[in-house]
Amino acid sequence: METSHPGFPVLTKQLTLDIQGNETQLVICGYEDYFLVIATQIGSMGTLLQARKEEGVTVHPTFSVSVLIGKRDEPMLVACARKLIQNISEAGSSKSLVLSLGLKNHSADSIKAVVSAVIENRIW
Repeated sequence: METSHPGFPVLTKQLTLDIQGNETQLVICGYEDYFLVIATQIGSMGTLLQARKEEGVTVHPTFSVSVLIGKRDEPMLVACARKLIQNISEAGSSKSLVLSLGLKNHSADSIKAVVSAVIENRIW
């Protein structure tokens, strides 16, 4: 695992791990107004999603997730973004999430492994 230097303006964590037999590159960056998470097994960005907490009058928070670029018919990718933005919100941050998933396998086990790895290495 590699973490950026404290003087660098963007806090970054970078690591390589094995998910379902595939080498997975994981990069987590904390910008002033959002977090960027990149998880790739294919060497490119893959599907790009944006997730944010909706401000409203209800007691329970609601979250919106939209696919910016890529596969729009993959509910597991949306579920991954929703789980991560929920974790960010529960940690007390109001920042949005930009998530890039370039995975070979979109199974529930692969998505759970990505979510677990990001949460274990979170910077929020």
